[in-house]
Amino acid sequence: MTRPILTVPHDVLRAVCAPVTAFDADLAALTEEMFAAMYAAPGRGLAAPQIGVARRLFVMDATWKTGDRSPRICVNPEIVAQSEGLATHEEACLSIPRIAVTVDRPEWVTLRWQDLAGTVQEETFSGTEAVIVQHERDHLDGILCTDYATLP
Repeated sequence: MTRPILTVPHDVLRAVCAPVTAFDADLAALTEEMFAAMYAAPGRGLAAPQIGVARRLFVMDATWKTGDRSPRICVNPEIVAQSEGLATHEEACLSIPRIAVTVDRPEWVTLRWQDLAGTVQEETFSGTEAVIVQHERDHLDGILCTDYATLP
């Protein structure tokens, strides 16, 4: 059974999550559960605290809604570089139903993370993927997109 996606004001959504230290079958099972919840929602990204697990982990699939699946698992992710220029996007969050907010974020970010085997990966993301990476990474520090909302 897939865990439900938690919604505000649940406390874990404001928690600073602990690093993942065990790269084992339990971690793999958790990511499978996260993907199931994300696709069912339907969303493009989901962080572990959104299903009640206060660990530094998120999953994403930026293109699945267009029929091209590209699932990613990012464990202990850190943004190591970002553009000076900002882009404005409308963001929604599975943990804040029926609300979208306008957010200014760096146009691109370079993310360093570990995969399920604990191997360090690094990639630069732009466009929709950059928005998802930053949004999900923020969840791991208890930050919600509404914290950045641009007021009219």
